[in-house]
Amino acid sequence: MIRKTCLHFLWLFFFGVLTAQAEEPKWISLFNGKDLSGWTIKIAKRPLGENYANTFRVEDGILKVSYEGYDQFDQQYGHLFTHLAYSHYILRMEYRFTGTMMADAPKYVNLNSGVMLHAQPPQSMRYDQGFPSSLEMQFLADEGKGPRSTANLCTPGTHVEMGGEVVKQHIVKSSAPTFPAEEWVKAEVEVRGNKEIIHRINGVEVLRYQRPQLDASCKIAPASDIVDAGGDLMLGYGHIALQAEGQPVWFRKIELMSLENK
Repeated sequence: MIRKTCLHFLWLFFFGVLTAQAEEPKWISLFNGKDLSGWTIKIAKRPLGENYANTFRVEDGILKVSYEGYDQFDQQYGHLFTHLAYSHYILRMEYRFTGTMMADAPKYVNLNSGVMLHAQPPQSMRYDQGFPSSLEMQFLADEGKGPRSTANLCTPGTHVEMGGEVVKQHIVKSSAPTFPAEEWVKAEVEVRGNKEIIHRINGVEVLRYQRPQLDASCKIAPASDIVDAGGDLMLGYGHIALQAEGQPVWFRKIELMSLENK
């Protein structure tokens, strides 16, 4: 009897360990380091799926945004979208700026890029639409003109709430420091549907906000298209998209952990 009881407890112990291991969230790679499998390209003024001038390319295991094949930028803002839409997750990656911005791009794109969250599907964007309705975790680097925090929030076609109040300004600054352009920076964002989103840089929280929602009056990223089609004003899910807006930038180690059951 004692032996059977011990065996029973041992079985329960090991079963519990295995179950815990099976249920432990795992990081999955969104970028395989070889090609753009799992991603969809949409560049303004270009058909869906066209990688004009090889803007998005993979070299040496790094996902690069390059303008080597451009004669001029001509407001051809680009985004690389995940095939899937996500709701509750943690996304992490590393980014690094390189080279110089396109001469005819707006000055604000200098050492500027980002990752778009809760983005509309690329298939729903207008042919010449520059930005998807989304929440951008904005990446910036030092221009030598004073502090320039990274991981700010930009809101093309959206609003958020902070402290129970709707925030309608387009840029909400974070508390992150300023980084040199050539330095690899670790960015992480925790997304919990429509409840809350948290930005982190090198493991430190720098910004949080709540209840993301569409701004149907926005002209830059016409969210009215989504609203008119019956879309929900409150954003609880969407695609993830890497940005190409006239400044060369590199991305690597793009990973996601699902929080659907957390």
